[in-house]
Amino acid sequence: MAEPRAWQHRTGEVVLDRTRIMGVLNVTPDSFSDGGLYDSPDAAVSRALRMVEEGADVIDLGGESTRPGADPVPADVEWSRVGPVLARLAGKLDVPISIDTRKPEIAEKALEAGASIVNDVSAFRAAGMAEVVAAVGAGAVLVHMLGEPKTMQAAPTYADVAQEVRDFLEARVKEAIGVGVEPLAIAVDPGIGFGKTVEHNVQLLRQLDVIAGLGRPIVVGVSRKSFLERLGAGGPGERLPGGIAAAAYAVLRGADVVRTHDVLETARAMRAVDALRPRP
Repeated sequence: MAEPRAWQHRTGEVVLDRTRIMGVLNVTPDSFSDGGLYDSPDAAVSRALRMVEEGADVIDLGGESTRPGADPVPADVEWSRVGPVLARLAGKLDVPISIDTRKPEIAEKALEAGASIVNDVSAFRAAGMAEVVAAVGAGAVLVHMLGEPKTMQAAPTYADVAQEVRDFLEARVKEAIGVGVEPLAIAVDPGIGFGKTVEHNVQLLRQLDVIAGLGRPIVVGVSRKSFLERLGAGGPGERLPGGIAAAAYAVLRGADVVRTHDVLETARAMRAVDALRPRP
């Protein structure tokens, strides 16, 4: 049997011998699903520890909502949300922390405070972000997003969504490597819901093998997203079964890491998927 792949980061690696779970920890007042639930450091730390118990392999900490229509927040506000949580989590977790940010200054502070991965929905388009990651050997998630969160759902258009997303990610990976980011530290995310219609999201999941052709670990986030409702999965608060089904489908199409708010249920479901699917 071939040796499993690994996704490198600042403090080690995530071995991709099974589907890995990235637990979402939003310390924001306005995230689409859990805004305001964990906006105190105590609540956020408690949730992070619970997610690790439930099966999270990575904790993804974010202080700025990137939901459709969201306004950007100043760097000082974003840091005031994530900084205290990082300070309290330092040394308490056995899994890496990912900082979900588009701002190089936030990424740099977070990496200094103990984060190991930068999850950037703008795929390092901000000047200096790739250099921040390269300087400390951090891991990276490069996400495809059409435009900005404020306007990304305003009539998104593609001729061939899977190929265009692949081409974008391939270019961003090459640029990151060109400034010194370790190739084995880069994962990619097709950005389900980030400037895509329901049909685009469905097509991306069906053609995830096109993205897998890049040879990078693939992160997919479908948890609680609104396109699930259009697929018959239920309204807000009722999307867990549909989200797990979509995540399982993504794994069977090539996803390595599932980003989710619902760690316990998703981790259990992915264990079953891993047990059933053929292994290389």
